[in-house]
Amino acid sequence: MNLPILRLDHINATIGGINLLQDISLSVKPRERICLVGCNGSGKSTLLKIAAGIIEPQSGTVFLNSPHTLGYLEQNPDFSHFSTISDFINCNKNSTEFSYSLNSFLKKFNLTEKDKISHLSVGQARCVALIKMLILRPDILILDEPTNHLDSRTIHWMEQELLNINSSLIFVSHDRFFLKTLSTATIWLDRGCLHHLNKGFSFFEPWKKSILQQEQAHYHNLKKKNEAEEEWLRYGVTARRKRNVRRVKELQDIRTQLQEQKSSFHGTIQAHLQSTQSSGKMVIEADKITKKYNDSFIVKNFSLRIHCGERIGIVGPNGAGKTTLLKLLTGKIQPDSGSITLGTNLKIAIIDQKREDINPNESLSSYLTGGYGDSLLVQGESRHVVGYIKDFLFHPDQAHSLIKNLSGGEKMRAILARVLAQPFNFLVMDEPTNDLDFETLDFLEQTITRFQGTILIVSHDRDFLDRTVNSTLSMQNVDNYNGCWIKYAGGYSDMLLQQKQNNNIPQKKNPPIESLIPSTAKKDKKKKSLSYGQKLLLEKLPQEIKKIHLKITEKEQQFNDQNLFLKDAKKFSKLSHELKNLYHEIKEKEEKWLELEMFQEEVKDNNG
Repeated sequence: MNLPILRLDHINATIGGINLLQDISLSVKPRERICLVGCNGSGKSTLLKIAAGIIEPQSGTVFLNSPHTLGYLEQNPDFSHFSTISDFINCNKNSTEFSYSLNSFLKKFNLTEKDKISHLSVGQARCVALIKMLILRPDILILDEPTNHLDSRTIHWMEQELLNINSSLIFVSHDRFFLKTLSTATIWLDRGCLHHLNKGFSFFEPWKKSILQQEQAHYHNLKKKNEAEEEWLRYGVTARRKRNVRRVKELQDIRTQLQEQKSSFHGTIQAHLQSTQSSGKMVIEADKITKKYNDSFIVKNFSLRIHCGERIGIVGPNGAGKTTLLKLLTGKIQPDSGSITLGTNLKIAIIDQKREDINPNESLSSYLTGGYGDSLLVQGESRHVVGYIKDFLFHPDQAHSLIKNLSGGEKMRAILARVLAQPFNFLVMDEPTNDLDFETLDFLEQTITRFQGTILIVSHDRDFLDRTVNSTLSMQNVDNYNGCWIKYAGGYSDMLLQQKQNNNIPQKKNPPIESLIPSTAKKDKKKKSLSYGQKLLLEKLPQEIKKIHLKITEKEQQFNDQNLFLKDAKKFSKLSHELKNLYHEIKEKEEKWLELEMFQEEVKDNNG
């Protein structure tokens, strides 16, 4: 039997008058890899700091079994007292083995011991902090958002290193792919309480749903009991006998429980994204564009067509030019050569990586209304700002909160609230998932799935891309990049599979990918035209898609009744199942329509 290395018993912590941690207990066994999940502001970082001995709880005990060691990688490591990488990492260890291990790690990132800390990017600095932990190899390693500011290749490297060490792990991350890969156990910090699951994060969603359904059922039963007791209080109480006095006291307790449970239920973001008038079929056409900085190509002789309704993800290492490519495609900057043509009737909404359009000293209300009154236009209709922010899980009191006092997830919800109020048919997002909690991330994914316009996304979040895009742009030969990009069908995982298949296929066979770099070889023979059945399907699909959208809208209006579960649990379950099937059906039909539309365009181009 494995005894716990670390144990937390009956931990309580209050910050700013809020009870973040309420009688929490936790134990960590050898080689156990525990992911800690919860909403932004729920107390995850506080719990990690208590476990690491950085801060003291109000009450409770933390016990690290001697002689075991513990390492802690915080969200923003402090490098202020160190000049070079060597100063930060060495920690009085001067053995040849230590030096070899350090240099082996640093070499992977083109770094040396003598490099100045002040010259490192945020991502490089985080890698250096992690390398220190990997070399020290503590018995327990606590990681707070280790994937922040890292590209997908570096995150994959980190996953493999953490899987290969013998350390126990407790970690927080918003990267669901990372959580699924590493975790062997899951703990959910929810409204001050800690729920334990002895399985990895892959099992989290159904488990969480079952807990919330049990809460709803308990609330429903409590409400029924309260109604019965209220009836008795009005018509049957004499208030003299001790039994009646006790029953009145029990009723007061039930009222208190009802109020606490009602106020603690999870909210859901109510906003819906609607595409304005449709754009033309061709959204963007890039023809043989080239862009370089100094002697490095960002893109070289690059051609691409983006059709209406496409959802394209862009992936690649940090500093490789993904944001530059995004700006080129949307006409924000011009190529050195070649041309970019934007389609007709385009209305573009942009969420940039640096969130440059948000003033930290402005109030939430002023940010949304533009500083004019207390109302704003939402998809052409006037809404009071307090009512509108409630749709995005803000408390009415937060209307006058300064942007700088909002959490990272709240800032993103504010940006979404402003963007979704505007009419647009082309959504462009640069790293939209940074700082998002799962609730906001789920909302963003659902929004993108339902949106009928065109979407272009730069992201390192692999799971997010798998759920939202239908094609992926990736640079060719990342280790020896020369400005060439490849387009793959599907999301991030589909791209990896196609890359693997392509590497295993002899060169004489056609790879399962679409090269976006014009070939010097002669054009293929003219493609056949659409078959009669394909033409008929292409004509029918838009009407079928429209009908399904109407069904979804109707079902969603019923589903948005916050009391539906309490009024009719069977109807709630039935509606949930019907909506799931409709989302799946419309996704299949939209992808089929897009496939036929693109094929028809290619036929016209090749036969024209």
